[in-house]
Amino acid sequence: MVPEPPPLPSLTRAEGEFVDAYLEVVDLLGRINPSRTSHTYGALRAAQALVGRATALRDALTLMHLRGESEVHAATLARALRVLDGERRSARVTVREEQAS
Repeated sequence: MVPEPPPLPSLTRAEGEFVDAYLEVVDLLGRINPSRTSHTYGALRAAQALVGRATALRDALTLMHLRGESEVHAATLARALRVLDGERRSARVTVREEQAS
């Protein structure tokens, strides 16, 4: 039986949208990463989608700012990212290590 993941920390709606949009951008960057992709078409589609997701990320941050949420609570948002598998997802953005031949 798979253990249940820890619960998400309490987030405002804007913080939740910020985290979601951030992870979507990270996922797309992972698909575009030249050291990890093998087909231009998939990378092209991800790059096209990136514009919309970056806009959603900007909008979430704008909403936070307009609501007076002037601070990013990094520890809380980092816990949310860990629960949502953010470490594995963001690792795909890094340059893949060389394989020994």
